[in-house]
Amino acid sequence: MAVKRIGILTSGGDCAGLNAALRAVVHRAIRTYGWRVFGIRDGSMGLMTRPLNYVEFDLSLVTGDMLRLGGTILGTVNKGDPFHYPMPDGSFRDRSAEFVEGYRELGIEALVVIGGDGSMRILNQLCRLGGIPMVGIPKTIDNDVAQTDYAIGFPTALDVAGEAIDRLAPTAASHHRVMILEVMGRDVGHIAINAGVAGGADVILIPEIPYSLDGIAARIAAVRAEGRNHALLVVAEGCKTESGEPVSTIQAGGEVRYGGIGHYLAAKLAELVQAETRVTVLGHVQRGGMPSMRDRVVASAFGVHAVDLIAAGKLGRMVAWQHGQVGDVPLSDVAGITRAVDPYGPLAQTARGLGIYIGELPVG
Repeated sequence: MAVKRIGILTSGGDCAGLNAALRAVVHRAIRTYGWRVFGIRDGSMGLMTRPLNYVEFDLSLVTGDMLRLGGTILGTVNKGDPFHYPMPDGSFRDRSAEFVEGYRELGIEALVVIGGDGSMRILNQLCRLGGIPMVGIPKTIDNDVAQTDYAIGFPTALDVAGEAIDRLAPTAASHHRVMILEVMGRDVGHIAINAGVAGGADVILIPEIPYSLDGIAARIAAVRAEGRNHALLVVAEGCKTESGEPVSTIQAGGEVRYGGIGHYLAAKLAELVQAETRVTVLGHVQRGGMPSMRDRVVASAFGVHAVDLIAAGKLGRMVAWQHGQVGDVPLSDVAGITRAVDPYGPLAQTARGLGIYIGELPVG
């Protein structure tokens, strides 16, 4: 397949490492294959806008400085499904044909999509509709894309959460407090359980495992009995109350946003364990800033492999990090599938082995 012009876009929430992936795609495509590379601005919107919104990359635009930049120089969108696009008058319209027409107008012959599980699902549908050859690169701080051990953005987000725990611990000890750190992750607990184990948390709560306030209180009591005057609790934003009620807020336009479980727990535990509690909500701090070295390496490897897949005619696939090396899997095995924390997996077993309370699995 003699591809000469390829497009690349970033879709969904931003994260660290996106620019490193962009840089790798451009370097591999131009240096190795002599192709032209077009960066599509603002995700799918760049092909739905008239005139088209894009930039043609050359090597002068993708220097080493890009490795250190957070966010994405192309811009991104995490709302506005082209199949069900919200219009100013409150109605919805199918704009998928505009995306396909934009792709054809630009004259590109394959599309590299950097996105999470939701973006993979929508962009895969769009590309199948238009017969567009697509290769996916996984990115999300939540690390919930199926079939890959790492997604771009997760290593940096984890480092930020770990640093926060390290900074909260001495304050907790100084003031004899229960410190609660609320981290991102949406419906999965990869950030919370990894950061909690690495940071020495006493309690880790994730959406995949139910918990009880009495269980948390018992762990804090055990910490006190061991002679320690403080405790650290890490909770994923997607956790519900102990009775299963979601904790979230409704934004303008009806959009539901996660957040608030940390303050809910603080209020409950202050009374239950008779301790001073404080809450830190990291929020979007986990998305921004300079990418970690690990993120830069993963993103660079993903970008190179994505271009090689196109060159080999292996399309309709997503690059993946598996068993310590870069490979690829069919997009059909990934799109719309969420990779959750295994409640019985090695990381959960490690936490239990360390005496960390991570909730209560059903018996039997």
